[in-house]
Amino acid sequence: MTSELIYKYLSNEASEQEVQSLFDWIDASEENKKHFISLKKTWALTSLSDTITTESVSVISMKPKNNAVQYLKYAAVFLVLFGLGKLAFDFSQKTKSSKEIVLELADGTSEIITKSNQTQVINDKGSLIAKKFPNHIIYFGKVQDQKVVYNTLKVPYGKRFKLTLSDGTIVSLNSGTTFRYPEQFGINGKRNVFLTGEAFFEVAKDKQHPFIVNANKVDIEVLGTKFNISAYPENPTVNSTLIEGSIKMYEVENKENLVLLVPNQMATWQNNAKKITTKAVDPSFYSAWTKGELAFKDTPFSTIAKIIQRTYDVEIINENTVLAKQNFTGTIKISESSVENILELLKRDTPFNYSIEENTITITNPSITK
Repeated sequence: MTSELIYKYLSNEASEQEVQSLFDWIDASEENKKHFISLKKTWALTSLSDTITTESVSVISMKPKNNAVQYLKYAAVFLVLFGLGKLAFDFSQKTKSSKEIVLELADGTSEIITKSNQTQVINDKGSLIAKKFPNHIIYFGKVQDQKVVYNTLKVPYGKRFKLTLSDGTIVSLNSGTTFRYPEQFGINGKRNVFLTGEAFFEVAKDKQHPFIVNANKVDIEVLGTKFNISAYPENPTVNSTLIEGSIKMYEVENKENLVLLVPNQMATWQNNAKKITTKAVDPSFYSAWTKGELAFKDTPFSTIAKIIQRTYDVEIINENTVLAKQNFTGTIKISESSVENILELLKRDTPFNYSIEENTITITNPSITK
């Protein structure tokens, strides 16, 4: 099979006979399949987006079930890249304004972060403590250890936020996240923060003061590095994925239960087993959300549904048992895709019906035509 026919197919110029010939060739071996995906990804990325990294997997591939689905599988690969950004209905715009980002201060007061929120915080000595912007708060300075106080930032479903802590560490917070952190770090001691949800850290180097993220029942300790942590309370695990540097994950109640990570590894804490495992990963999948993308790799629909709920501030009720068993791979740009776009794509692999009432989506079995 020549690359010429593959590119002809990707350009939607192949005849029906050529398409069938191509699908037969793809199904003949894993090597053929990998070659097709490699060419398609390169072709698609070049033509569609300047922002998607070459490390990202940009295909939607469906698990094979029958010949009809086989056709849809490869058709979906093509359609996801072109269709998501072009369909008109934008469900997210209808639903994401119901909640706001809330900053809880150490004195017990709280404030809502709005688009008009651009203020400076000055202490009683006239020193600048923080600058607040609509999507970012930047903190400055250090205090005596006994004067360290904690703020809490709550990011609702459908929104993201960024903090620059007073040591220069940058923290990107994903939807549905609560983050507790010192308004100013102390001069001495460790730099402790607390996470429920998901965040990407770019920790400022400071060998004298380790940076420790408390997430559920584990701590992640670093000196200066880049890594992602996913610690949503509804999940039975805590995942930490390392991009560069090194980190240490250990059980809070048993610090000898630990692992050391090197770049391109992910550590997973299992709540029930109290066990930490590691594996090699492509870290770009786990940090894609910081670039406004959703990335999946052989991901179960149940997990995808949770991610969609957090990202678009919707509730998904799935009553389709076939869909619940499916896995998907792909990358979707959040700003160019609505929930309805994504559902329409998934329907091409696994037929289903869905209804939308306010921000609740109910997925059911497809209607049977007599």
